[in-house]
Amino acid sequence: MIDRAMVLAAGLGKRMRPLTDTLPKPLVPVAGKALIDHVLDKLADAGVTQAVVNVHYQAGQIETHLKSRTRPRIVISDEREEILDTGGGVAKALPQLGPAPFFHMNSDTLWLEGVAPNLTRLAAQFDAARMDILLLLASTATSIGYEGRGDFIMAPDGRLARRPEREVAPFVYAGAAILNPAIFANAPMGAFSLNRMFDRAATGGRLYGLRLDGTWMHVGTPEAIKAADAAILESVV
Repeated sequence: MIDRAMVLAAGLGKRMRPLTDTLPKPLVPVAGKALIDHVLDKLADAGVTQAVVNVHYQAGQIETHLKSRTRPRIVISDEREEILDTGGGVAKALPQLGPAPFFHMNSDTLWLEGVAPNLTRLAAQFDAARMDILLLLASTATSIGYEGRGDFIMAPDGRLARRPEREVAPFVYAGAAILNPAIFANAPMGAFSLNRMFDRAATGGRLYGLRLDGTWMHVGTPEAIKAADAAILESVV
């Protein structure tokens, strides 16, 4: 059982403007619920008891919103003075995350579940003897709102390689992962991208992926919210 998680909620949400001119992206509502609550509800259902949430832009709004939650227990990692990017934010929060592998989630990742909950599947698949990082991957062909060229190529055993330049890859990172905190042992100080850790794990053959069961929704723009709303509404009709 993985019972701790890191949720990234410090970003500026520039592509979501004008909605994020005054509202932080994690609080943008989709299907009547803030994006971050979709994430935290999934974590709670997967057995997570404590989630560390980093804050920077409109930090007070996020803190106020999260005070109403009882599960999982929320610990705030304050980045008001300096935003630390995806990797630096995790490194700062490691004392609250502990020595065991933990879930790592973007606060704006959203998907419709398939037969089994994807975070439960991810936890069951993680093998610390073989993996430093296990990523949840969505199909570029079936995702809603995604128009990119993909991120990864996956071998039959789940091992990942980056998409070669100028090529198209079948999988995109879905914003959820399990990380072994040991990978941050020699991490740089200050701000850095988590992609540095992904690449380090891939070089050592210890970056793996699991295909998402269901439908992933990329909610990067105001227009994408409408598509996500429609998809969620259709799924419950």
